[in-house]
Amino acid sequence: MSETCLDGYACIPYTHDHKSIEIKDSWQISKNVENMYFVTATFSQDSKPYFPTHANHYLLVKFTNDTKIVKELEKHQHDKTSFIFNMNSEFFEREVDGAMNFVSVYYLEYSKSDDDMSDLASVVSKNERVKKASSGSMTAYSSAPPKFTFPYSNSIVVLEVSSQKSHQSVNKYCEQTRRNVCRKGITMINLVGLSVLEKLK
Repeated sequence: MSETCLDGYACIPYTHDHKSIEIKDSWQISKNVENMYFVTATFSQDSKPYFPTHANHYLLVKFTNDTKIVKELEKHQHDKTSFIFNMNSEFFEREVDGAMNFVSVYYLEYSKSDDDMSDLASVVSKNERVKKASSGSMTAYSSAPPKFTFPYSNSIVVLEVSSQKSHQSVNKYCEQTRRNVCRKGITMINLVGLSVLEKLK
């Protein structure tokens, strides 16, 4: 039986060294990579203890086959943490004015029922700037193992946001959306915000 390939997002530290440039050039021509961005990462106080070796700048890619991406990340091990977000359930995707300029990643602290997911999707859809919302899992890669194991890897929510406004403004808007979700009794916590500085592909 063939393995199911999942699509999603990968973040690899961009440190302007030979390794970073090599993987950027590889992804630039890869058919598996739909889009690639240079981003600034802002990790929340809640998530920082789990990922002490996180970077400030990442290459963010949207991929169509996680198996190929995993092989690339394993080949380019880094002391800074890399991430793969596999999306196995899409809440919605729609047309929104403007280019994607922010990706907000959250985790759910408690088990998620179908009703919870339905409520979450309903609340998030009211944020008119969210182009796409998905849920899935996360894998972190680092040559320096973390002290603590992140316990919420299978409860990840990713929002793609398109807006002409500043990253600060978009971040505030996403935070309001997160609070609205929490009011439904769903504990959704910030993991990382990715501000798009440049679209590379």
